[in-house]
Amino acid sequence: MSIVHIGIGSNLGNRQENCLEAIRLLEQHGLSVVKRSSMIETAPWGVTDQPYFINLAIEAETDLSPEELLLLLKSIEDAMGREKTAHWGPRVIDLDILFYDNRIIDSADLKIPHPHLHERDFVLIPLLEIAPEKSHPVLKMKIRELKSQREK
Repeated sequence: MSIVHIGIGSNLGNRQENCLEAIRLLEQHGLSVVKRSSMIETAPWGVTDQPYFINLAIEAETDLSPEELLLLLKSIEDAMGREKTAHWGPRVIDLDILFYDNRIIDSADLKIPHPHLHERDFVLIPLLEIAPEKSHPVLKMKIRELKSQREK
Protein backbone atom coordinates (compact mmCIF):
# COMPACT_ATOMS: atom_id res chain seq x y z
CA MET A 1 0.00 0.00 0.00
CA SER A 2 1.15 3.50 -0.79
CA ILE A 3 0.42 6.57 1.31
CA VAL A 4 -0.99 9.50 -0.64
CA HIS A 5 -1.95 13.02 0.33
CA ILE A 6 -4.73 14.60 -1.70
CA GLY A 7 -5.85 18.22 -1.68
CA ILE A 8 -9.59 18.79 -2.06
CA GLY A 9 -11.29 22.08 -2.85
CA SER A 10 -14.63 23.48 -4.00
CA ASN A 11 -16.02 26.95 -4.59
CA LEU A 12 -19.30 26.29 -6.40
CA GLY A 13 -22.56 24.90 -5.04
CA ASN A 14 -22.60 23.31 -1.60
CA ARG A 15 -18.83 23.47 -1.12
CA GLN A 16 -18.67 21.36 2.05
CA GLU A 17 -20.92 18.64 0.65
CA ASN A 18 -18.96 18.59 -2.61
CA CYS A 19 -15.75 17.90 -0.65
CA LEU A 20 -17.42 15.16 1.42
CA GLU A 21 -18.88 13.56 -1.71
CA ALA A 22 -15.42 13.48 -3.31
CA ILE A 23 -14.09 11.64 -0.25
CA ARG A 24 -16.98 9.15 -0.41
CA LEU A 25 -16.23 8.51 -4.08
CA LEU A 26 -12.53 8.02 -3.39
CA GLU A 27 -13.40 5.47 -0.70
CA GLN A 28 -15.85 3.71 -3.03
CA HIS A 29 -12.97 3.31 -5.47
CA GLY A 30 -10.71 1.62 -2.95
CA LEU A 31 -8.84 4.41 -1.18
CA SER A 32 -8.72 4.02 2.58
CA VAL A 33 -8.77 7.45 4.22
CA VAL A 34 -6.48 7.42 7.24
CA LYS A 35 -6.66 11.12 8.18
CA ARG A 36 -8.82 14.05 7.16
CA SER A 37 -8.09 17.68 7.97
CA SER A 38 -10.64 20.24 9.01
CA MET A 39 -12.32 22.22 6.26
CA ILE A 40 -11.08 25.78 5.89
CA GLU A 41 -12.46 28.66 3.86
CA THR A 42 -9.84 30.32 1.71
CA ALA A 43 -9.56 33.12 -0.81
CA PRO A 44 -9.10 32.04 -4.42
CA TRP A 45 -5.53 31.78 -5.69
CA GLY A 46 -4.44 32.90 -9.14
CA VAL A 47 -7.81 34.20 -10.36
CA THR A 48 -9.20 36.22 -7.45
CA ASP A 49 -12.54 37.34 -8.92
CA GLN A 50 -14.49 34.25 -7.90
CA PRO A 51 -16.15 32.76 -4.78
CA TYR A 52 -14.10 31.63 -1.78
CA PHE A 53 -13.08 27.98 -1.55
CA ILE A 54 -13.53 25.28 1.02
CA ASN A 55 -10.28 23.31 1.20
CA LEU A 56 -9.06 20.27 3.08
CA ALA A 57 -6.54 17.48 2.72
CA ILE A 58 -6.67 13.75 3.27
CA GLU A 59 -4.07 11.07 3.85
CA ALA A 60 -5.07 7.75 2.33
CA GLU A 61 -3.74 4.31 1.52
CA THR A 62 -4.04 3.00 -2.02
CA ASP A 63 -2.92 0.19 -4.29
CA LEU A 64 -3.32 2.43 -7.33
CA SER A 65 -0.25 3.62 -9.18
CA PRO A 66 0.25 7.39 -9.36
CA GLU A 67 -1.05 7.40 -12.94
CA GLU A 68 -4.11 5.32 -12.01
CA LEU A 69 -4.79 7.63 -9.07
CA LEU A 70 -4.64 10.68 -11.34
CA LEU A 71 -7.14 9.05 -13.73
CA LEU A 72 -9.43 8.29 -10.78
CA LEU A 73 -9.27 11.88 -9.51
CA LYS A 74 -10.09 13.24 -12.98
CA SER A 75 -12.98 10.77 -13.39
CA ILE A 76 -14.43 11.85 -10.01
CA GLU A 77 -14.09 15.52 -10.98
CA ASP A 78 -15.92 14.78 -14.25
CA ALA A 79 -18.62 12.72 -12.50
CA MET A 80 -19.22 15.56 -10.04
CA GLY A 81 -19.72 18.03 -12.88
CA ARG A 82 -16.42 19.86 -13.03
CA GLU A 83 -16.27 21.83 -16.25
CA LYS A 84 -13.19 23.14 -17.99
CA THR A 85 -13.10 26.89 -17.38
CA ALA A 86 -10.32 29.40 -17.02
CA HIS A 87 -7.07 28.17 -15.51
CA TRP A 88 -7.49 28.45 -11.69
CA GLY A 89 -11.13 29.35 -12.28
CA PRO A 90 -14.20 28.34 -10.25
CA ARG A 91 -14.93 24.65 -9.86
CA VAL A 92 -17.40 22.27 -8.24
CA ILE A 93 -14.49 20.08 -7.12
CA ASP A 94 -10.74 20.10 -7.43
CA LEU A 95 -8.67 17.04 -6.51
CA ASP A 96 -4.88 17.19 -6.52
CA ILE A 97 -2.25 14.61 -5.65
CA LEU A 98 0.02 16.45 -3.22
CA PHE A 99 2.32 13.56 -2.29
CA TYR A 100 2.56 9.90 -3.31
CA ASP A 101 4.78 8.21 -0.72
CA ASN A 102 8.10 10.04 -1.13
CA ARG A 103 8.13 9.73 -4.90
CA ILE A 104 9.20 12.42 -7.30
CA ILE A 105 7.45 12.31 -10.67
CA ASP A 106 7.91 14.97 -13.33
CA SER A 107 6.12 13.99 -16.51
CA ALA A 108 3.98 15.96 -18.94
CA ASP A 109 0.78 14.70 -17.31
CA LEU A 110 1.79 14.30 -13.68
CA LYS A 111 3.97 16.20 -11.26
CA ILE A 112 4.45 14.83 -7.73
CA PRO A 113 4.90 16.38 -5.28
CA HIS A 114 2.43 19.03 -6.41
CA PRO A 115 4.69 21.80 -7.77
CA HIS A 116 2.99 24.69 -5.96
CA LEU A 117 2.00 23.13 -2.64
CA HIS A 118 4.69 24.98 -0.68
CA GLU A 119 3.38 28.34 -1.98
CA ARG A 120 -0.26 27.84 -1.02
CA ASP A 121 -1.63 28.23 2.48
CA PHE A 122 -4.84 26.49 1.40
CA VAL A 123 -2.71 23.36 0.97
CA LEU A 124 -0.19 23.86 3.78
CA ILE A 125 -2.73 24.59 6.54
CA PRO A 126 -4.68 21.33 6.03
CA LEU A 127 -1.45 19.36 5.56
CA LEU A 128 -0.02 20.89 8.73
CA GLU A 129 -3.01 19.50 10.62
CA ILE A 130 -2.67 15.91 9.38
CA ALA A 131 1.02 15.53 8.43
CA PRO A 132 3.21 18.20 10.05
CA GLU A 133 6.28 15.94 9.97
CA LYS A 134 5.84 14.87 6.33
CA SER A 135 9.00 15.74 4.45
CA HIS A 136 8.82 17.30 1.01
CA PRO A 137 11.03 15.00 -1.11
CA VAL A 138 12.31 17.81 -3.34
CA LEU A 139 12.63 20.71 -0.91
CA LYS A 140 13.82 18.48 1.95
CA MET A 141 11.69 20.38 4.46
CA LYS A 142 8.84 19.22 6.67
CA ILE A 143 5.34 20.61 6.21
CA ARG A 144 5.62 22.53 9.49
CA GLU A 145 8.87 24.10 8.25
CA LEU A 146 7.33 25.04 4.91
CA LYS A 147 4.36 26.65 6.67
CA SER A 148 6.63 28.48 9.11
CA GLN A 149 8.72 29.78 6.20
CA ARG A 150 5.54 31.19 4.55
CA GLU A 151 4.76 33.15 7.71
CA LYS A 152 8.05 35.08 7.60
